Amino acid sequence: MTTPENSTGAEALRPHAEAAFAHELKALEAADDRPRPTRWKLSPWAVATYLLGGELPDGTVITPKYVGPRRLVEVAVTTLATDRALLLLGVPGTAKTWVSEHLAAAVSGDSTLLVQGTAGTPEEAIRYGWNYARLLAHGPSREALVPSPVMRAMAEGMTARVEELTRIPADVQDTLITVLSEKTLPIPELGEEVQAVRGFNLIATANDRDRGVNELSSALRRRFNTVVLPLPATADAEVDIVARRVDQMGRALDLPAAPEGLEEIRRVVTVFRELRDGVTDDGRTKVKSPSGTLSTAEAISVVTGGLALAAHFGDGVLRPSDVAAGILGAVVRDPAADKVVWQEYLEAVVREREGWKDFYRACREVTA
Repeated sequence: MTTPENSTGAEALRPHAEAAFAHELKALEAADDRPRPTRWKLSPWAVATYLLGGELPDGTVITPKYVGPRRLVEVAVTTLATDRALLLLGVPGTAKTWVSEHLAAAVSGDSTLLVQGTAGTPEEAIRYGWNYARLLAHGPSREALVPSPVMRAMAEGMTARVEELTRIPADVQDTLITVLSEKTLPIPELGEEVQAVRGFNLIATANDRDRGVNELSSALRRRFNTVVLPLPATADAEVDIVARRVDQMGRALDLPAAPEGLEEIRRVVTVFRELRDGVTDDGRTKVKSPSGTLSTAEAISVVTGGLALAAHFGDGVLRPSDVAAGILGAVVRDPAADKVVWQEYLEAVVREREGWKDFYRACREVTA
């Protein structure tokens, strides 16, 4: 397999899903003999297999992109085969963006038709804009119009993505109502409209903690089928997710293999889960929770940073001293309140835990 490159020919730091997993998508397409919705690259069964992993008849191993309940993935894929849009909802770090990207890659072969939601996202990002030089020179025309990713997806029968939908101002959000209900996008300046062709659909993501920021109107919410992505159910599942993602990222950054530091990965995940849940794994000790989310995504970041330290300033093996500072940064968001929570957890739980003395010393050193 060739290494994905960017538009300049240089090696891409973070290839799009359809490039990074092109060999898997190609193998699935070749083996896929099930019915495919119009303009889909794969059947719904093959899309679910791409996300959840499996082995094809020719021996090709499809790596899991998402570790979680199979039924959630099946519902998400099936939604995209209907006329309803898909809303992936969950707390930060539950792989909403990751799942969205891979769904678009598997369904349309292109995950780049993306609108990134922010407080400053304008209506043009969802509808269309104008090339003002052409607009001033020749007036409104198709040549002067700049289509949004959503408009392009409608015209080409592709999957569009809207990230962080609840961060977009409410009046801009409602631009999607006509798109999702009537499957059309009016262009009043030209007296025209773009009608969605078969194959078009939209995936939006939003996190639970953004409720009240720009909450979705009931009219818009009705246009979506909502799938809630949960946090990993068990520590083993979360360790597996972290190890897989760190290994993928590590290869791109020439870092040591994640299995070399599996013990430290498990420690990071254990600390995050206990502080997140407010109780130790054995259920015996209650602990205070900090203000941060301590998500799986943050655990991946802590371990990746630790591997970089081990590679460039250590012996290449992930050790407690490599992850301690990252954990402190993830836990202590509020310098006053969170630092007290962290220190109490260190003294009441970590200090007394068998086999964790080196981890305790490393954390105490960076905390002091």
